[in-house]
Amino acid sequence: MAKVKKAVIAAAGFGTRFLPQTKAMPKEMLPIVDKPIIQYIVEELVDAGITDIIMVTGYHKRSIEDHFDQMSADLRENLVNGNKDELLKETNKISDLANFSYLRQKGPYGNATPLLNAAHLIGDQPFIFAFADDFVKASPSRFKQLVDVHEQNGGSVLTCVRAKQDSDYEKYGFVVGEETDSGLIEMANIIEKPGSFSNVGSDLASVSGYLFEPILFEYLREDLETLEDGKEFIMQPAMQRMVRDGHKIWAHEVKNGKYYDTGNKLEYVKTVIDFALDRQDINEEVLKYIKDKVKDS
Repeated sequence: MAKVKKAVIAAAGFGTRFLPQTKAMPKEMLPIVDKPIIQYIVEELVDAGITDIIMVTGYHKRSIEDHFDQMSADLRENLVNGNKDELLKETNKISDLANFSYLRQKGPYGNATPLLNAAHLIGDQPFIFAFADDFVKASPSRFKQLVDVHEQNGGSVLTCVRAKQDSDYEKYGFVVGEETDSGLIEMANIIEKPGSFSNVGSDLASVSGYLFEPILFEYLREDLETLEDGKEFIMQPAMQRMVRDGHKIWAHEVKNGKYYDTGNKLEYVKTVIDFALDRQDINEEVLKYIKDKVKDS
């Protein structure tokens, strides 16, 4: 079985829910305390053994490339002259995390387009596909868990979490199938945004983060050929036909993890607060500030 060494990150969205901030700054570069969202996804991939990361971006995402490039001579000189050795070390590490490639997204709107854009760089190897504005904080990491399931069972693997509220059934795809192990389902069907539990009979939601076998590209190309003008190009129908044709797809409930969706304002603010409270250098002051605000309200 080929080792999973490559990943694709979809990062071409406009971030309209964060305007006007995202007029000049990509949403993927919004900070979680002092680190951009996309760096958390990259570090998680590297932790799982990924060495080559393909970012599918848009015309307004140059700052993402700059972030993962070598630091400028001016910044380096400033850190050296300021005796900021720890900051220099941490910033230097960013460009060495992985081998980065960048593509401009071309094609119809939908989550399948960045996959086909990157297909020629993936070749015939299994790979991870992630979005750049949500992630799971888990131990071991989400992607390590996906790789472990793939190595033990073969096939493709989906990151899944349990639905917590009724509104989740309006946001995610839900997986139906046979549970072969605790939190592991052999997918028989995936139903997008079913509206309620009664419409699907499952509380296992597929969220960002997938490990795919390259056979997926064949199904996506078939879908693209028959895609109607103006219709969204999504990967879920291809996944459903893969299962029909005997290709295994596993739905894995991530263990010891919490899912963060930073794609909307409220969840972004919650994420920042959670990560600030996890920081030993500022958590006491942050907690005191929150308590004081609650008292004053």
